[in-house]
Amino acid sequence: MKRLDGKLCLVTGAARGIGEAIARAFTREGAQVYVTDIDQINGNAVAKDMGAEFIKLDVACETDWSHMAKTVPELDVLVNNAGITGFEEGFRAQKLSVSTAIAQRKIVAHDPENASLEDWRAVHRVNLDGTFMGCRYAIGAMRRRGSGSIINISSRSGMVGIPGAAAYASSKAAIRNHTKTVALYCAQNDLNIRCNSIHPAAILTPMWEPMLGKGEDREARMKTLVIDTPMGRFGTVEEVSALALLLASDEAAYITGTELTIDGGILAGSAVMPG
Repeated sequence: MKRLDGKLCLVTGAARGIGEAIARAFTREGAQVYVTDIDQINGNAVAKDMGAEFIKLDVACETDWSHMAKTVPELDVLVNNAGITGFEEGFRAQKLSVSTAIAQRKIVAHDPENASLEDWRAVHRVNLDGTFMGCRYAIGAMRRRGSGSIINISSRSGMVGIPGAAAYASSKAAIRNHTKTVALYCAQNDLNIRCNSIHPAAILTPMWEPMLGKGEDREARMKTLVIDTPMGRFGTVEEVSALALLLASDEAAYITGTELTIDGGILAGSAVMPG
């Protein structure tokens, strides 16, 4: 038997990157996967390639989640992966590196002093509200199955302060805490529904491409961006999907309310010699 045989799984933000890798890993392990995203073109293409079903879902829209509850009324595994940094449009439009974009004021400010309330709320609507509504939907859908696993994709940024990305860090920290709340609620109500969070750091996904570029200095840029990572490299989406697969499987039946970091050792401390 495969590790997820017979399980109904739904992954948000699965049209590319980490979400796509998780959806593919679940499919390989025998799950029936629902690929969801706001990107219908890529989402449909990914689902078709996997032999899965695509459902358009804007995680920040309560109406979409209500529709999901009717379309997929029962569920074994939900991965709340969809999220934004708040920087996306600035980088895409200008095709600039982070340092250049900030220096030229080509992207909106996201620091605690200059971030606008509108931009703050936009990030939280997708990252935090989307996760809240996903968890709420999943609890009801998993009650009908008698058990389940909710996996929330947070971030290393949810465990430390990020001066230049205040909204993103705040939203991911809130996901970390809400994960524990959901885990305790389900345990106290004898629901046999587990809830855990995964905290990736620098994972090589399409989100990084505008910063890395395609020129001769791409490798140098990559090394610069992971210079503080003890393992000295980006992580891969397959490495993140391996953790999600573990949490989705029955092998993790006694794991709930916990957080798994996948960061190349960056949160372990300093790798330099003491001085």
